[in-house]
Amino acid sequence: MGLISYRSKYVNNPIEEQDKLAYKLIKSGKKVIKLNRGDPAVYFKTPKYTVDAYVKALREGHTGYSMAIGVPELKEAVALRYKRMYGLNAGPDNVLITQGLSEALVMINSTLINEGDKAILFRPYYTVYVPYMKLFGGNPIFEKYDESNNWNVDTESLERSLKREGKSKRVKYMLLTNPNNPTGTVLSRNILEEIVDLANEYGILLISDEIYDELVFNKAKFTSICEIAKGIPYVILNGASKNFDATGFRLGFVVIPNDDKISETIMEKMENFAVTRLSSNTPAEYAMVETLTNQKDHKKALKTLVGGIEKRVNFAAKLINESEYMHTVVPRGAFYIFPRVNFDNLKIKDDKKLTDLLLTEELVQITRGSGFGDGNHVRLVSLAPEEILEDAINKINKFYNRHSK
Repeated sequence: MGLISYRSKYVNNPIEEQDKLAYKLIKSGKKVIKLNRGDPAVYFKTPKYTVDAYVKALREGHTGYSMAIGVPELKEAVALRYKRMYGLNAGPDNVLITQGLSEALVMINSTLINEGDKAILFRPYYTVYVPYMKLFGGNPIFEKYDESNNWNVDTESLERSLKREGKSKRVKYMLLTNPNNPTGTVLSRNILEEIVDLANEYGILLISDEIYDELVFNKAKFTSICEIAKGIPYVILNGASKNFDATGFRLGFVVIPNDDKISETIMEKMENFAVTRLSSNTPAEYAMVETLTNQKDHKKALKTLVGGIEKRVNFAAKLINESEYMHTVVPRGAFYIFPRVNFDNLKIKDDKKLTDLLLTEELVQITRGSGFGDGNHVRLVSLAPEEILEDAINKINKFYNRHSK
C-alpha cells in the first residue's frame, strides 16, 4: 500500500504480540498466567514513599510541562547516584531524562544512524533494539553472549568481527545489556574490560543498558561500565522502571559522562530531540527526586525486592532444570529466565507456534526466544509468587508432554 511507510514493517515487540489474544481469553472468563512482561510493580508494589512523593508533586501543582531535558533536581539526583554508587564525576549537564529507555533508544538511533550504518548487538538482545535501529536505516552486526560460558560475551568472536569491519565509520555503536534481559547474566569485570579495550582500539561508541544494576543476586557482583571506560566516549542507560519498581512512571536516565567532542555532540542532538516532544512525565520526575535521595527507604524497599526476586528466580530455575524438555543457566540479575527448549523431543519445531499454542491450550503466556534473536529458547518472567510459577511450569511441561514425539 503506497500510503504506508516501508519502515512500519520493523515496528513490533514480541513481548506483547499475544496480548490481544490473552486479554480476549481473560475477558471470556479464563485465567491466563502472564509471564511475558517484566513489570515488577504488578507483584511488588511501588514503594509507599515513592507513591507519596508522586501525590505530593501533584498537590504542589507539578502537572504542567517541565524542562524538555529533565527537571534540574532530578538530573542532579541522577548524577549524585552515580557518584555515590560508582565514583563517577558527572554533573547534571551529563544527564538527560527521557520517557523510559524506549524513548532513549529512539533518540540514540535518530542521533547516530544513517541509512546503511551499522551497530553491534549481542544475541540474545532486548526485543526493541533491532526495530529501533532499522527504523532509521541501520543494520545490526550480531555478536553473541555465550550460553556455554554463563552467557558472557564471546570476546574472541567480537574481536574477529571488529577486524573484519576495520575502523569503519559506518559502525556507530556497540550496545550491551548488563545485567541482561533476557538471560539474567551479570557480565564479569574481566569481560567488560576486554570489551572496553576493543571499543577503544576500534573507536566504537559503547552504550551500556544498566537498568537492572541494583537487581543482582546469587552472589553476583555488578560492574558499571563507568568504572572501567575511563577516557573514551560511552553512554549509560538507566531509569525508574526496574530498580525503583516504578514502570508506569516512564522515566529513563541517559548519562553521557565525558566532555569530549563526541560525547558533547551526542548529548546536544539528543536534547534537541527531547525538545520536540516537550517533556517527560512531570510529577513522576519530582517524585523520582525523592526516591533517588531517600537512601534509607530505598535500601529497605530494594532489600525486599531483590530478596523476593532471588527466591522466585531460583525456585523457577530449579523446576525448569528438572524438566526433560528445558534447561536454563541460573540467572544472577534482573528477573528473567531464558531456558533452552529441547525441540528434538517435540513435534513442534517453531518457537512462535510453541508459544501461541501454549497460550491457547494451557493459558500460559511467555515470549518466544526468536524475539530476542534466539529461537531455541523461550523467556519467562519470574516475578509472580512461587505457587503461580510452579503452576505455570507444570502446565508448560504438560504441554510439552502432549506435543512430544
